[in-house]
Amino acid sequence: MPGKIKVGIIGCGGIANGKHLPALKQLDNVELIAFCDIVEEKAQQAAKTFGAPDAKVYTDYKELLKDESIVSVHVCTPNKSHSFITIDALNAGKHVLCEKPMAKTAEEAQKMLEAAKKNNRLLTIGYQGRYNPDVQYMKKVAQAGELGDMYLAKPHAVRRRAVPTWGVFLNEEEQGGGPLIDIGTHALDLTLWIMDNYKPKYAVGTTYKKLNDQTDTANVFGEWDPKEFTVEDSAFGFVVMENGATIILETSWALNTLDVGEVKTTICGTAAGIDNLDGVRINRVHAGKMTIERPELGAGGVAFYDGTSCSPEVMEQKVFYSAIQNGTPLVTLPEQALVVSQILEAIYTSAKTGKPYYFNS
Repeated sequence: MPGKIKVGIIGCGGIANGKHLPALKQLDNVELIAFCDIVEEKAQQAAKTFGAPDAKVYTDYKELLKDESIVSVHVCTPNKSHSFITIDALNAGKHVLCEKPMAKTAEEAQKMLEAAKKNNRLLTIGYQGRYNPDVQYMKKVAQAGELGDMYLAKPHAVRRRAVPTWGVFLNEEEQGGGPLIDIGTHALDLTLWIMDNYKPKYAVGTTYKKLNDQTDTANVFGEWDPKEFTVEDSAFGFVVMENGATIILETSWALNTLDVGEVKTTICGTAAGIDNLDGVRINRVHAGKMTIERPELGAGGVAFYDGTSCSPEVMEQKVFYSAIQNGTPLVTLPEQALVVSQILEAIYTSAKTGKPYYFNS
């Protein structure tokens, strides 16, 4: 068996400790040898908990990238720094798994893609929602042609009162936006992936800051500071694709609704419709009657190439490191993630201008 792949982690905050590092710890073909964070104590703690015995700690990611033994890097920083850290890592000859969204802006995302191609290195984005068992099943149904022509979709990432009050989530300068770029991006990504439709024509968007100045909010993550809450609390997008399909995106951290759920979508085709709002449901007409099918997916994880089952977070890492080690295909391509970023930016732009945003104009 080949030696273990040496890995560097840039950004040792919530997403690294909550998702990337525990998942990587379950892989036997990687070794975490370098940890970087602008707060040295965070990098030290991550190295102590997840790293190899001789793991190194950095506060400057450029110093980490100088280590030629590092094969891959995980970028787990605020959205603002995704692009230039990823580009520097690719230019240093590293493969990169960058946390979602791909970048703060579509232009930055495009430069990331170009850097990956120029350096002939793998780049993937952390849309682990694709590995959820329900989403995997929906993808198989769509790929098999069972939905027919898919012409309407409703990605859904709506919280009633669950505004993240830690880190830089509420900071527009650092993140580029609120729930749209944070959780809406997951719902949009899995919808485009299931439909296999990456050619948007135009988008109309609205964003709202209706609840961010309130207090005594019953927020599940504790009260937010209205002075720090500079991003939208909800956003909605209407996207028309080049083939005429319509995508209606709903996303919020705080909204007076009971219709809540994340990493959800509804897709309507000419032969059937499918959603994962209450488990997977397929609606169609069969033998002259309207039917609803509820496939039994079980409580297990997603099957990997070798037949083993694991969580979406672990599956994401297995796919990435198998691609590096064995040349197997990536699931989340940077070209796809770029389109997600382009649509997010189009919705934000339309909301600011009050006009439709036309792609390729």
